Amino acid sequence: MRFYKEFILTSLCIGLMVLSGCTGGDDNPTAPTTGGNPAPAGETPEFTLCVSEYPSWSAFIVADLEKVGIVQKVAAKHGIKINIKEMDYDACITAYGTKTVDAVAITNTDILSPALGRDSVAILPTSTSVGGDACLTVGIEGIDDLEGKTTYGLEKSVSELAFYMILKKNGKDPAKYPFKNMDPQAAATAMQTEQEGIVSIMVWNPFVMSTLENREGSKNLFDSSQIPEVIIDQIVIGKDVLAKPGGEKFATAICEIYYELNKQLNDSATGEQTLIAIGAKFSNLDFEAMQKVVAKDASDTGATRFYGTADTGVALYEGEQFQKTTMPEVVAFLVDRGWIDAEPTVGFEQDDAQLNFTTKYMKAASE
Repeated sequence: MRFYKEFILTSLCIGLMVLSGCTGGDDNPTAPTTGGNPAPAGETPEFTLCVSEYPSWSAFIVADLEKVGIVQKVAAKHGIKINIKEMDYDACITAYGTKTVDAVAITNTDILSPALGRDSVAILPTSTSVGGDACLTVGIEGIDDLEGKTTYGLEKSVSELAFYMILKKNGKDPAKYPFKNMDPQAAATAMQTEQEGIVSIMVWNPFVMSTLENREGSKNLFDSSQIPEVIIDQIVIGKDVLAKPGGEKFATAICEIYYELNKQLNDSATGEQTLIAIGAKFSNLDFEAMQKVVAKDASDTGATRFYGTADTGVALYEGEQFQKTTMPEVVAFLVDRGWIDAEPTVGFEQDDAQLNFTTKYMKAASE
């Protein structure tokens, strides 16, 4: 799990005001939407999405701001109420697993365990790591030089998964590359303060960026760009929630909210202030730093690439690579290493799977 730490947040730039009222779409709250059983007369179905700090997930926190109003407007259009609840990542996973929340922002690797106890539906990929998770070293120039030296990072997380998958891709024996548990913030601090014995760490942003900037001689030995579209940040909803009155409208609305926020992110009039707002909710990074963190498209060099349109999200979930190679390899990796108790059934447009990937709600949102 990404296991994000809390950061002190600053006030949003006054310029965020330009975002207000720019969501587009139909203002009619009775407009037809995706199905779902009707709620009892007089009751408004209410749902909760739990998110933690990460660029494409912090986007939902920004969309929920009163000044921005995307969440409120889209929810009203669908005749429902949506609560965006911000928590630490591990707390989000626990809340989802215990059915305290209806939906969660979670990686494709971390949802496998909760799906064993709660049938789950992945409805929206939000981003993928294209360098946001990296092995940083000091005095180690190549992968062969790393052999036998301990790398520090969070065990049973995307850090360890990426570390060993990249080694395997480069034809290396993982047994010769020890990985030791250390909180990513602590690992980054240890390298930046030149703590003895810390010559290799595997961490994610913002720790990657801060370490490269603050530790002289540190380098990016390898990163998640070598395993494209393996680490997927996404939104998952409980299958039980979709069966509730308004449940499918909630799923469609979540996709709409994300795409509306991305429209503002890619609009020349509102893009800078939107990125600043997301940065304020993601480790309080400024505009310049966020430009390095977020890649707007496949040609950009940012470390995290958003699936900002339905077309890009649908292409991922429907892609042969993701269905027949990526997810089977991820599941096998977690089972082989004993990270999950059993292998959940994973399907694509397969309603009876414990973890079902569907494009239904992305397509509905685009319409």
